[in-house]
Amino acid sequence: MNITHFIIDNNQHNLAIEFAASQTIESALLSFEYLRISSPASSAKKLKTGPAAITSHKKAVRLVKIESVAKHGYRLIFDDGHNAIYSEQYIQILASEYKVRWQHYLTELKASGHSREAMIDIKQL
Repeated sequence: MNITHFIIDNNQHNLAIEFAASQTIESALLSFEYLRISSPASSAKKLKTGPAAITSHKKAVRLVKIESVAKHGYRLIFDDGHNAIYSEQYIQILASEYKVRWQHYLTELKASGHSREAMIDIKQL
């Protein structure tokens, strides 16, 4: 399957993705938070350094831009300053395994005592 179309929905915090397979079109709807916590850059870091801290506090993260990176895939740029290249294959995996991966994340998050909610910076005047 090839990705044919992206729609960034900032109101719902979702990315709609259309895939073309032979003569059928399939679609997936993935939250910005799910895409951000599933970043392949974070996965690569975990493999190199061992278990890493879970990515948390990303519930309000926004996807700012998507750039094509030729045969490598798509660079997703988030408003928290993070960006990573997601291959078409990896995006398809994220879409097809959404329920299992999301539940695993929520379980890990709860066990770690962290939250999905954004952190609020408090500055003393």
